[in-house]
Amino acid sequence: MTQDLRDRLGALQQALAGLRSGALSPHAFSAAARGETALLAALPPRYAEVLNGLLDRLESSALFAEESCSFSQSDLADSVQLWIDKAGAVLAAR
Repeated sequence: MTQDLRDRLGALQQALAGLRSGALSPHAFSAAARGETALLAALPPRYAEVLNGLLDRLESSALFAEESCSFSQSDLADSVQLWIDKAGAVLAAR
């Protein structure tokens, strides 16, 4: 994995920490994640599909109170963390 991709993955990890702490809104996090085009281009196409699906659900969850939404923001953040972990493993294997 190149240093640039490590940095991009690290930036996404930091953005996720910001989301979890409340420093970033779900929409701001989604915009940051979608903006990581170099990172997404370095991964198999399925990774972009999965991440975009998670981000769509995260944005939808922000429209409702936690109790009334079928998508838990904390569960979605956990799923994004899993995506980051798997993406890091795929990139490290290259």
